[in-house]
Amino acid sequence: MADLRGWLLDLYADEADSLVLWLLAEDGRRLRLTQPFPLTFYAHGPFPRLRALWRFLQQQPVGIQLARTVRQDLFAGPLDVLAVTVSNPAWQPRLFRQITRCFPDLTYYDADIPLGLRYAAVFDVFPLCYCAVEVDDSGRIQHITPLESRWDVSPSQPPLRLLTIEPNEEPAHREPSFLWLDDGRSRRQVPLQPLPLLLASLHATVRRVDPDVILTRFGDTWLMPLLLKSAQELGAEWFNLNRDEGKAVIHRQENSYFTYGQVVYRGQQVHLYGRYHIDQHNAMMYGEYGLHGAFEQARVTGLPVQEIARKSPGSGVTALQMQEALRRGILVPYQKQQAEGFKTAAQLIHADRGGLVYQPTLGLHEDVVEIDFVSMYPSIMVRFNVSPETVGIENETSEHIPELDVPVDLSRVGLVPRTLRPLLVKRIAIKEQLAGLTALDCRTPALKARAAALKWLLVVCFGYLGYKNARFGRIESHEAVTAYGRDCLLRAKEAAEDLGYEVLHMYVDGLWVKKAGVNKNEQARPLLDEITQRTGLPIALEGIYKWVAFLPSRLDARVPVANRYFGVFQSGEIKTRGIETRRHDTPPWIAQVQLAMIQRLAKVPTGRPLASAVPDLIVFLRQQIDELRNGRIPLPHLLVSQRLSREIGAYRVPSPTCRAAMQLDAVGKPRRPGQRIRFWFVRGKAGVHAWDLPVVVETAALDTERYTTLLLRAASAILQPLGIEETEVRQAVLARAWQMPIPMSHDHLVTWAST
Repeated sequence: MADLRGWLLDLYADEADSLVLWLLAEDGRRLRLTQPFPLTFYAHGPFPRLRALWRFLQQQPVGIQLARTVRQDLFAGPLDVLAVTVSNPAWQPRLFRQITRCFPDLTYYDADIPLGLRYAAVFDVFPLCYCAVEVDDSGRIQHITPLESRWDVSPSQPPLRLLTIEPNEEPAHREPSFLWLDDGRSRRQVPLQPLPLLLASLHATVRRVDPDVILTRFGDTWLMPLLLKSAQELGAEWFNLNRDEGKAVIHRQENSYFTYGQVVYRGQQVHLYGRYHIDQHNAMMYGEYGLHGAFEQARVTGLPVQEIARKSPGSGVTALQMQEALRRGILVPYQKQQAEGFKTAAQLIHADRGGLVYQPTLGLHEDVVEIDFVSMYPSIMVRFNVSPETVGIENETSEHIPELDVPVDLSRVGLVPRTLRPLLVKRIAIKEQLAGLTALDCRTPALKARAAALKWLLVVCFGYLGYKNARFGRIESHEAVTAYGRDCLLRAKEAAEDLGYEVLHMYVDGLWVKKAGVNKNEQARPLLDEITQRTGLPIALEGIYKWVAFLPSRLDARVPVANRYFGVFQSGEIKTRGIETRRHDTPPWIAQVQLAMIQRLAKVPTGRPLASAVPDLIVFLRQQIDELRNGRIPLPHLLVSQRLSREIGAYRVPSPTCRAAMQLDAVGKPRRPGQRIRFWFVRGKAGVHAWDLPVVVETAALDTERYTTLLLRAASAILQPLGIEETEVRQAVLARAWQMPIPMSHDHLVTWAST
C-alpha cells in the first residue's frame, strides 16, 4: 500500500480497468491509477414493461445488478423505479443505447450523466483537485480523499507542463510551412515537410516534455487531423499524442446549430487521454477567460477540462445542477419532462414580459451615476428561492411573486438556489480579493480570468430556467425571475427619486441617475444603501461619468435605443455599448478611429465644452480618409468579419457574406453556417473579395467610397450628441477646400459645414 498526494488530471472509463485516473503527484510523477466504479441508472414505467426490461437485462453478457427501489423525482416526488447497476462504466453507454431502442416507452433517469460528474458527486473530487490517495501495489485506488473544496477562493495550483504548438500561417487563409513549438524553456521551428520527419519530431518533443496541456492554434480543425491522417497513411503506429498510449484519440464531428437568435458553428474536436488538448480557436469562451478560466469552470462544474473549454457556459450550469441533484438523491431525467402550464393569451402577455427597459433621455449628460445590481438574476433566484419545483406551490410558507400573483414555496431550499449560492459567494470573494490588488500584481490576471469564468456561469443560469431542453427548466420559474427583477428595479428607481436623483435610464439590472453636486463615489453611498435596504439584493457602483451620451436610433432620431451609448468615467475609463467599436463586424480601422474620437473627447478639460474638440475631430477624420484613399491603411485593418447565417443556396438575395462564401466555395474552401467569413469591399460586380482566396486583393481595387461611408456613419454616432448630424459631418469632412481654416466655435462649424 502507498499513500500519495497530488492533483487529479484526468479520469475516463476503460474496458479492462473500469475507471482510469491520472494523478500528478507531489514529487512530479504522472501516475496512471485504476478504481472500480459501478454506475447505476433507473427506469420508470408500467410494471409489466419494467418486468420485461428486467428479463431483457438478465440475458446481457455484461455484469449487471438489478433491484426495485424508490427514488425521488424533483417534481413528481417518490417513484418506483428499476435500478440498473453496471459494474464497468465503459459498458453503460452501449447497454443504454440497446435499452432505449427496445424499450422507448419507458422513462429513464441518471442515464447520460458525464462520468466526471458522477465521480465528483460520490467522492467530492473534481478536475485539478488536490487530494490524498491510498493505492495498492497494482495501482488500484483503495481510498481517495479531497484535501480542498471546489469553492476554495485560493485553491492549490498544480505544476502543469505546457506545450504550445501553432502554425506560422492561418491554415484557412494560406498553407503553413512550419510549426512553432514552445515548451516554456525554448521556442523552435519544425518544418511541415517532409511529414515523416514532422511526426518523428513532434513525437520526440511530446515524449521529452511530457506536457500536461497541449495548447494549439487550429489544432482541432487542422493540425491534429493532419497528423493523425499522415500517421495512418505512413503506417506510423508509434505516433501517439496520448499519455495513455493504449488509447486512440477521441474525435468529435463539426456541427452548426441555432441558439439565442444566431447560428453557431463548432469545429471538429480532438481530445486526448491522460493530458489536455485545447485549441484556442475552437474553445468557445477562450478569448474571455483563457486557461485559468477554463480550469476554474472545470473545478466548480466537475466537467473535464477539455470538455468545458469547448462547451458553452450553459453546459456548466447543467453540470452544476446535475451534481447537486445527485448529492441530494434526486433523479436526473434523461429527457426534459415538464411542459409549460396552460395560460390564456392575456396571462401569457402579462407573465412573459422580460426585463424592465426604460427609454433613456437622449443627449449628453454630465456627472451621471451608474449603478448595477450584482448578478441580479442569480441573486433573485437565491434571495427569493426561485426554482422550477418551488414556483407555483401554495402552502403556509409561500410568498407571492409581484405582478404575477404566483406563489413560491419557502419551506425548502430549491435545487437552483442551492446550486447558485456557493457560486455567487465564490465570485464575490474573488472580486473582493481583486479589489485589494494592484494591476501589476502577478495574481491579478488569473483572478480576473477566474472571476470572468464564474460570471459567465451566472449569466447563463437565468436563460437555462426557460431553455426548452433544460433538464430542470420550467418557463414559469423564468417568468418569476423577470417579475422580481422588474419589481426590484422599480424599487431602486423610487429610492433614487426619493433621494432627489433624476433617473436618466434603466436597463434590466442597472440604472443611470444624476443629482446636482454628486460626482464622487462616496457621495453615492447613501443611495446604494437605500436600494439594498428596499430590494434585499446586493448592488454596486459601476462608476460616475464625467459625461455620457445616450444615442438615438439610426432610423428615427427621435427614438432612443436602450443599449447604445458611450461615456467617460471620472477615472478616465471609457465605456461603450452598441456602437461600431463594440461590434464584431466592424473593420478594425473604423473601430479604432471611432475609439480615438472618444479618447480625444475624453481629454477635453473639465469646464470646457466638448464641442471645442469638434474642429480637431474633423481634421482627424480628413486625415484618416486621406490615408485610406492613398492606400496607407493596412489591408487587414479593413477586413469585414461576418457570420454566415445559413447554407449558401438558402439565400434568396446573396448578402456580401454569402458572396464571399461563394467565392471560397468555388476554390474548394467551403464554409458552414455559423462560421465567420472575412472579406474586403471592392469595386466591381461581386462587390467583395474573400480574405481566404489564394489571390490577394489589390489596394487599388478597394471600394474606398464604401469604407468612407462606413467611417462617417461611425463618426456621426460620436458627433451627433454634440448637435452635428451625419450629413453635416459628411459635408465638413469631404469639403473640397481642404486647407480652409476650421472655426473653433461649434455654431460656426455647423454653419460652415452646411454651406
